[in-house]
Amino acid sequence: MQKTTESESLYTDLESQSPIDILTWMNDEDKKVALAIETILPDIDKFVNATVPKLSAGGRMFYIGSGTSGRLGVVDASELPPTFGVAFEKVIGIIAGGDGAIRKAVEGAEDDRIQGWQDLKNWNISSDDVVIGIAASGTTPYVIGALEACQKHHIATACITCNAAAPILAVSDYPIVAVVGPEFITGSTRLKAGTAQKLILNMISTTLMIKLGHVKGNKMFDMQLSNDKLVDRGTKMIMAEIGREYEECKELLLKYGSVRKAVDNYLM
Repeated sequence: MQKTTESESLYTDLESQSPIDILTWMNDEDKKVALAIETILPDIDKFVNATVPKLSAGGRMFYIGSGTSGRLGVVDASELPPTFGVAFEKVIGIIAGGDGAIRKAVEGAEDDRIQGWQDLKNWNISSDDVVIGIAASGTTPYVIGALEACQKHHIATACITCNAAAPILAVSDYPIVAVVGPEFITGSTRLKAGTAQKLILNMISTTLMIKLGHVKGNKMFDMQLSNDKLVDRGTKMIMAEIGREYEECKELLLKYGSVRKAVDNYLM
C-alpha cells in the first residue's frame, strides 16, 4: 500500500531555510487540513448520528491509538469531564503501552496486535459501547487488532486515519479518512495528520456533548467549577439566565455547585 502519510515532502533543504520561510510553508500546509476535513463531514456526521443513541442509553465511547494518535485521544477524553460535566468513564482514551506512554514512547507497544483488545477488556467493554481507532497510517497492529476483536464481539467501530485504502478501514463500521497529503517533514505525522485527527476528535466529542444536552445556547452549562475563572464564567451564565445581580448569582452557583442546578433551583 502506498501511504500518503509517508510520501515525500513538497519541500527540501529545510536545514538551509530561514525560520520565516519554514513557518510560512508549514502554515501553507496546515491550511490544507481543514479543507480535507470539509470533504468528509458526511462521514463524521454518520458516525455521530449512530453514536448519540448509544451514549444516551448509557454506553461509552473509547478512543484507542498509539504514539501521537493515542495521546490525542487521551487528551480529548480527559478534557470532556471538566468542560461538559460528564463522568470520566463516559469517554475513555487508551494508548498503547499504557499511561506511561503519554510522556515517553514504549518500544514495540504499537506492534502488539493482541494487547489492544486486552486493554479494552479491562474496562468491561460491551456491545453498548463504541470504539474509535486512531491511526494516521491506518496500519497500526495494536489498533487494528482491537477493532477486529470489537467487530467479532458486535461492538461498533470507527477509525480516524489519513491514508485511503488503509487496512484499518476493513475493521471500521464508520471509517473517517482525512487525506491531508505529504507531511512538511517526510513521514512526521505529528504535523498535518495529527492536526487533522485533533480537529476531527474536537468535532466528534463536541457535537456529541451538545446532542447529549450538556450545552445550552452556546454555553458550557455543565462545566466543572475547577478555578476562579470558571466560577466567574458560571456566575455570568446564571446572570444571563435569571437576570439577577452578580453576587446573588455567584452565591447560587457556589451553593448548588453547577450552573444548571443553580438555574433550575432558582426557577423552581
